[in-house]
Amino acid sequence: MTATTESIDLVRSAARAADQKKAENVVAFDVSESLAITDVFMVTSASNERLVSAVVDAVEEALIEQYDRRPLRREGKGEGRWVLLDYGDAVIHVLHDEDRAFYALERLWGDCPAIDVQLPSAGSADIDDDAAPRAV
Repeated sequence: MTATTESIDLVRSAARAADQKKAENVVAFDVSESLAITDVFMVTSASNERLVSAVVDAVEEALIEQYDRRPLRREGKGEGRWVLLDYGDAVIHVLHDEDRAFYALERLWGDCPAIDVQLPSAGSADIDDDAAPRAV
């Protein structure tokens, strides 16, 4: 099984919204083979708590506007260090840069196929070569 077109489109919209708010290193993984609970994980980060919140707000607004979708669950928004937005078929992680480096989610899910989030800014999708996933 692979991620659905709908979940990939949703994550691409979320990635564009995050990128417009200056989120860093936006990556997505097709985790449908590894997890039964979701199809796609998106991971991005920001340099401070206020920017993490701004990215989360932009993602939520974009997905409401474009898909009329609201997260089923939202965790961590009050702290602004690691916010998880659960849309069922897609889970979006927005982390503070320090937390992203510490938890290294790309290494955890690096064996899963990468999803091209199709961002206009080439630098946004760069990740470490050691953790570089395969493209879908």
